Amino acid sequence: MGVTKTDLFSDTQNEIALAAKAFAHPARVAIVQYLLKANACINSDLVQELGLAQATISQHLRELKDIGIIQGTVEGTRLNYCINPVRWAEVKDQFNALFDQYKSCDPGGCC
Repeated sequence: MGVTKTDLFSDTQNEIALAAKAFAHPARVAIVQYLLKANACINSDLVQELGLAQATISQHLRELKDIGIIQGTVEGTRLNYCINPVRWAEVKDQFNALFDQYKSCDPGGCC
């Protein structure tokens, strides 16, 4: 989707696309899964958990934070990250609304 073409689509379509883009890398999915499993703010070293370089993890954390799925707080020299519950619910609702639009058809009646 070109930068100049986003105005052709609704705000909701653009928001869903941005959220989908954030989940479009397995490292970001792994980070989100780790945070969901922890069910708390974590300040552990994700390098040990995921086996990726710190710079790579920082880049993926930034992508997730930019769309608001995770939030972080500074505590001394460490950052604590957790799922942002408000934004998580918004993204979940947007995807559920999209997926709920599908109406199944008879097996022989679809293209």
